[in-house]
Amino acid sequence: MSLDTSPRATAGGAPILLSARGLVKRYGAHPPVVAGVDFDVAERAFTTLLGPSGCGKTTILRMIGGFERPSAGTLTLDGVVLGDRPPERRPVNTVFQSYALFPHLSVHDNVAFSLTLRQGAGDIAAKVRRALDAVHMAGFGDRFPAQLSGGQQQRVAVARAMVAEPRLLLLDEPLSALDRTMRAHLQTELKDLQRRLGIAFVYVTHDQEEAFGLSDTILVMNGGRILQADTPETVYRRPASSFVAGFIGGATLVPGHVVGVAPDRTTIGTALGTFVAPGLPALGEGMPASLVLRPDSIVLRDDGDLRAAVRHVTFIGQGYAVEAEAQGQALRFASAESPRVGSTVPLAIVGDRAYVTAAA
Repeated sequence: MSLDTSPRATAGGAPILLSARGLVKRYGAHPPVVAGVDFDVAERAFTTLLGPSGCGKTTILRMIGGFERPSAGTLTLDGVVLGDRPPERRPVNTVFQSYALFPHLSVHDNVAFSLTLRQGAGDIAAKVRRALDAVHMAGFGDRFPAQLSGGQQQRVAVARAMVAEPRLLLLDEPLSALDRTMRAHLQTELKDLQRRLGIAFVYVTHDQEEAFGLSDTILVMNGGRILQADTPETVYRRPASSFVAGFIGGATLVPGHVVGVAPDRTTIGTALGTFVAPGLPALGEGMPASLVLRPDSIVLRDDGDLRAAVRHVTFIGQGYAVEAEAQGQALRFASAESPRVGSTVPLAIVGDRAYVTAAA
């Protein structure tokens, strides 16, 4: 057993449960799938790896679970370096995308399966009953997977993963096969379950809505690297790069250069004009940058000094999503009214709702 004797840090006041340092995974001579990432998972926290397909998030999950061996770097859980420990010797369980339930076993026997492989598991029936109660599947023990809905199968998979009381639960896009309504319902149930159990979850998804609805911390990934690790609100409002800004929430990115820096404010010059907004602390005068505009950063206002041609208008229930163009720059904003396509409208940029981040 290898021990990490360094002091345990904290994240937001919570002790760190899992740490990754310099984590790399490569296959042969190809570029690494995971390219030297560092991150921490706090105890009792819901942490999400979010990014496009192929960015390395599932590979990280598999390395934590012991299904893949890191090419370099370390994973430390509860102060112990996991090293080459196989999955069954880690206090970690995984809920797979396919749920991986045994079709020939009942719900009870599926949940009990991992306990039957362990010596000294204690009262297996009682543990299975508590696990099924926790996911609101009491009374379903005698059924088989084929007799369950997709949402019910997902709950059974969670019960099977948590019945052995792991320190960490890994979830690999467990809601991706469900319809939108069921996904929204189970997001609420998953978050509630995580809070009640007090177990740290590490969740993988490419769905921003899931990540924002579930997470205490989001790790935004691309190209095998973690580009930002922060709360959902900070990732949305204060993106660390143009990629994060564009991937999260579909922001409009206006290229420009920093022309001034003051405490809590950055001045950026763009083809649309010069704007003052909060900015990434690392930016300096003269550096290329992007003005991040969310739909609520742009308002249709009679005294607006920016003129834009309306290209498309879409009704979205509570209002309209408008696509317009000014100085060759596409802009997207929300409006309570529906401007006429082809008309020119006055717009204003609300600086406190914008952000200046690093250029792509």
